[in-house]
Amino acid sequence: MSSRTVSVDVLARVEGEGGISVKVKNGSVEDVKFRIYEPPRFFEAFLRGRQYTEAPDITARICGICPVAYQMSSIHAMENAFHIVVDGQLRELRRLLYCGEWIESHALHIYMLHAPDFFKVDDVFQLAKVAPEVVKNALKLKKLGNEIVTLVGGREIHPINTRIGGFYSLPPLPALKELGEKLQWARDAALETVKWTATLPLPAFEREYEYVALRHPSEYPFNEGRLVSTRGLDIAVSEYEFHFQEEHVQHANALHSRMKGRGEYTVGPLARFNLNFDRLSPLARKAAEDVHFVPPVNNPFASIVARAVELLYACDEAIRIIDNYTPPKRPSVDVKVVPGLGFGCTEAPRGILYHRYRIAEDGSITDAKLVPPTSQNQASIEKDLRNFVTENLAMGREELVLRCEHAVRNYDPCISCATHMVDLQFEE
Repeated sequence: MSSRTVSVDVLARVEGEGGISVKVKNGSVEDVKFRIYEPPRFFEAFLRGRQYTEAPDITARICGICPVAYQMSSIHAMENAFHIVVDGQLRELRRLLYCGEWIESHALHIYMLHAPDFFKVDDVFQLAKVAPEVVKNALKLKKLGNEIVTLVGGREIHPINTRIGGFYSLPPLPALKELGEKLQWARDAALETVKWTATLPLPAFEREYEYVALRHPSEYPFNEGRLVSTRGLDIAVSEYEFHFQEEHVQHANALHSRMKGRGEYTVGPLARFNLNFDRLSPLARKAAEDVHFVPPVNNPFASIVARAVELLYACDEAIRIIDNYTPPKRPSVDVKVVPGLGFGCTEAPRGILYHRYRIAEDGSITDAKLVPPTSQNQASIEKDLRNFVTENLAMGREELVLRCEHAVRNYDPCISCATHMVDLQFEE
């Protein structure tokens, strides 16, 4: 039997260091591995012995693209442990902060990381040559998302204004109103993004997924709700570890997360879209319907359209929050430390991000568990690769390699915030 190896040394449109290996024998896929060889970062160990107040700032350093998600998951977990409820305008400001992160992250992924695949160019610089206005709008949208995070969170990257109980300070009302005016343009641009992504040529590929996401009684989920799935799961966040487990696989330094007794599952924009379509704002829902993008959607390459719909929703939601905002009397509520367990789960741009902490009487953290979206999607990525290669063995080797890379980028895997390297081996 002949053997060949195809190597791709640099894949610049994912975060972190990882690789893929696909082995084909006698016309069938024998083995698929999504290898994460970036060294472990030990954040859970770093947290032990630290004060509960430090968790939001420490966990934010895990990711420069979605620090808000890490902060808010940790904050919600601590507030759960201390039986604290944050509501009213403080809660609205938290949603606004999340809008900023979704806008900057989705704009980055849609235009700069994912769109080049559909134009068969290597990067956003080449995309700018064939679609300059598209790239200009992308940069402007991302900048505006960062402005929201800066105004509400205190800093563009790794915000410093969030705390258990609320915020350290409130954003100035005039600055919020000015931001609201800019968001009018952003909402229009996001609407055009939905229309544009719907015209992109999607590879023909579908399979059945068990999608998992938060679901709130009345809102499209950011940071509250129950965990639900397309196959009937409906649990409180505190029940997460009764239904999900992490396991070590030899080919990855990141743990694989699976549903107990059920196997791989999928989180992220497509999961949220399929499970919460009725919770989108009327504008975002109509935009999706106008381009005939409605649940169920089981083509992972269509995740770019789901992100565009969420980009539009985030702009629309940010405008709603600012238009109805009145400054609360205080930037935070009182916090009283009590020992116990706290659970938090929010929707990072890439999917659910689960945190669990055990707090001692003195407010120190004695144990921590963090489960990021990419850990939860790894097994699903491997199954996509297996099925896609099986269905496309007749495809030319070079094209198949590119499509496999594209299949991974559908998930916007956040392996880390370090260098972007992948080694892809395709053996036949």
